[in-house]
Amino acid sequence: MKWSAKLDQLGIELPEVAAPVAAYVPAVRTGSYVYTSGQLPFVGGELAATGKVGAEVSPEEAKQYARTAALNGLAAIHDLVGIDSVVRVVKVVGYVASSEGFGGQPAVVNGASELLGEIFGDAGAHARSAVGVAELPLGAPVEVELVVEVE
Repeated sequence: MKWSAKLDQLGIELPEVAAPVAAYVPAVRTGSYVYTSGQLPFVGGELAATGKVGAEVSPEEAKQYARTAALNGLAAIHDLVGIDSVVRVVKVVGYVASSEGFGGQPAVVNGASELLGEIFGDAGAHARSAVGVAELPLGAPVEVELVVEVE
């Protein structure tokens, strides 16, 4: 099954590629790999939420924002090479703007990882980092980077 058909089957529509907020491009291909820039949880050109996880943003909300950020990463990949050229997801890096004492970063980044598993099945199994940080661009609660292997 092509990944585009799997997205249709799941009722998932890739969003428009989020416009860069600084001097970078959304995704770059080198050889057989595509690396995305850090993707924020933009919905319709607007940041879905701001604040730190464990304070203004609940871990459950942040998990959904990580899913949204991963969808934005897939949109950047699709725009560059087409989603059906993805062979496998290689790595996910998730950054979580964390309040003092919050240690649930892995559960938050699961929002991205679980989405990739839904779409890509075994080809969505990936290496991952879930990192707590003091601040993210524009006050976003999460940021997600993807690395995929492509044909």
